[in-house]
Amino acid sequence: MATSSGTIQKGIQVVLVIVIVGLAYFLYESITEPYDRIERQQRITEETRTRMSNIRSALVDYERDSASYPDSLNLLVQHIQKDSILSTRQDSVFGRTVNLDSLLHSPRTGNRFLYTVSDTGRVETYLLEDPDTDDQIGTLSGDPTQANAASWE
Repeated sequence: MATSSGTIQKGIQVVLVIVIVGLAYFLYESITEPYDRIERQQRITEETRTRMSNIRSALVDYERDSASYPDSLNLLVQHIQKDSILSTRQDSVFGRTVNLDSLLHSPRTGNRFLYTVSDTGRVETYLLEDPDTDDQIGTLSGDPTQANAASWE
């Protein structure tokens, strides 16, 4: 009889150890998963803003060369490919090599950045927007002080 009760006690201890390990794992996951999600969102936000800043640098270069902003982002990509400095020395202009295929797309969803040019005021301005957030660069109001200003800076 003593062995039977000892076996039951060992069985209960094993079950309790398994339950404790399971609960510890659940607790660990419930603490770290939200933190990992926030870190992932911050990385994507940083990548989005980097791409938008790279587009801004190319837009400034385009405007310097042709005295106006391009009508579309496709023209900007063509300019980057044709410009000897932008195409060969991307790391010195953008801070690193840029993939032109993904430059115009938000890393969040893959949606293309929204780009609008306003030439109705004295100063031509543009607005570059992330379709997935409120991040933007530039303005359509014609205010030259906001010409290349980013909403997060």
